[in-house]
Amino acid sequence: MSGVGVIGAGAVGQSLGALLLTTRWCEEVVITSGSGGSAAGLVADLEDMGQVTGSPVRVVHGDLERMRSCDAVVVCPRAQFTNRATSDIRMAGLTANGPLIAALGRALAGYRGVVVVVTNPVDVMSRLLAAVSGCDRVFGVGSNTDTARYRLILARLLTVSPSAVAGHVIGEHGTHAVICASSTTVNGRPVPVPVQAVRDELAARPGRINAGIGRTRCGPAGATLAALEHTLGHTDGVIELSTSWRTGWLGIPLRFTAGRPTVCIPPLDPGETRQLDAAEVKIRSAYDQLHQTIKETTA
Repeated sequence: MSGVGVIGAGAVGQSLGALLLTTRWCEEVVITSGSGGSAAGLVADLEDMGQVTGSPVRVVHGDLERMRSCDAVVVCPRAQFTNRATSDIRMAGLTANGPLIAALGRALAGYRGVVVVVTNPVDVMSRLLAAVSGCDRVFGVGSNTDTARYRLILARLLTVSPSAVAGHVIGEHGTHAVICASSTTVNGRPVPVPVQAVRDELAARPGRINAGIGRTRCGPAGATLAALEHTLGHTDGVIELSTSWRTGWLGIPLRFTAGRPTVCIPPLDPGETRQLDAAEVKIRSAYDQLHQTIKETTA
């Protein structure tokens, strides 16, 4: 059976559930959440969708134990807190979401499938879940969404098709994201990238989405579906995911072949290299701080 467990029935969980019903490879979606009512409600809504569309995918309200039989588990819950940060917004969830992700890591200890983490700050949460659970196939989404946004933004600035743009955003899914301008091409040719204009739009876009519909959902859900298809071997190709690399976890391009990843960092100029190093230090420091806090509170 090809099944996917979804932990969290919020904005991303809802959108991802709908996307999974449209796939040809997923047979079952198991949904759970901190609120049993939200999970049960989402299951009922997806059942309605499946009936209307004729989807063969079965949707059930399960628990973490049932998810152990799934090929992959998506971790996308959010702790109850009010994010009042006006800068470095994703990192503001560090202390609120950390204990939740650590608890899920303990519950998933020994799980043998793929784990895809969505909860922010995703690079730190991915490392935390991997460390606590011992799972060896944990990936975080974030840089994939940033890369998609980069290609859209640059295409509009240069008045070309997004499909003509090849380029990556790597490092942190946050303020230390690295725009790989020096290796970006349009129709296979290098182009001058207005980096500050791109960076400004990358920073503004999530806020504009949140202001309009309350929370980003469709973009991250699409990135999660792409992560599942690559990590489970349904699609070969390059995708930017957060994973263990060098001394920590960073969003980097991975080339998947039959579900197996190979790191494929694009060429970086000296400035981009320094930015990537800074992102690595920031994420590692945040993880160390969180890990120490969790150790002290659980001792």
